[in-house]
Amino acid sequence: MNPSVQAVVSRGNPHAKLMLIGEAPGAREDELAKPFVGRSGQTLERLMESVGLNCDQDVYICNVVKFRPPKNRRPTRQEIALSFPWLQQQIELVDPALIVLAGSTAVEAILGIRGGISKLRGHWQDWQGRLVMPLFHPAYLLRNPSQAEGAPIALTKSDLLQVRQRLNRINQQAVVPVLGTARCQRKS
Repeated sequence: MNPSVQAVVSRGNPHAKLMLIGEAPGAREDELAKPFVGRSGQTLERLMESVGLNCDQDVYICNVVKFRPPKNRRPTRQEIALSFPWLQQQIELVDPALIVLAGSTAVEAILGIRGGISKLRGHWQDWQGRLVMPLFHPAYLLRNPSQAEGAPIALTKSDLLQVRQRLNRINQQAVVPVLGTARCQRKS
């Protein structure tokens, strides 16, 4: 029996140009009905803030699977397949320019690539006309807490810095001059 209490849909800004997709909710996420609010989420939020990303304003955060799998295990292929149409609808509605995939489950669900996150992380991928950045899942970072250069935390921070820089370029392109004024306005 699935101990999940409720669907965990999203948090953050539904108008953001950046979407972060994780694996599935854990116990704390299930309890609060928000993704990435447990220890992994706190780690992710600290890393994002360290590169100037605000989780409430700059990003829409969701998971591949919307219900917590029993015993917090990795979602099965069947669970991913059942949840994928919901995720596709989220992507279509939010319409992000950039997507960050946190962990191998998200990479497999979106890009169809099994394993090899160590080789994929840090490299932009193209998926359905969107730029996608795979990175280590924050739970992996909790198990590998070294702050040394070249360690998973430093690599993830570097990956997020690439995301921040790309997001800045996208936001700058959204600023257009308005005829008859010296000021610029943001395009909606």
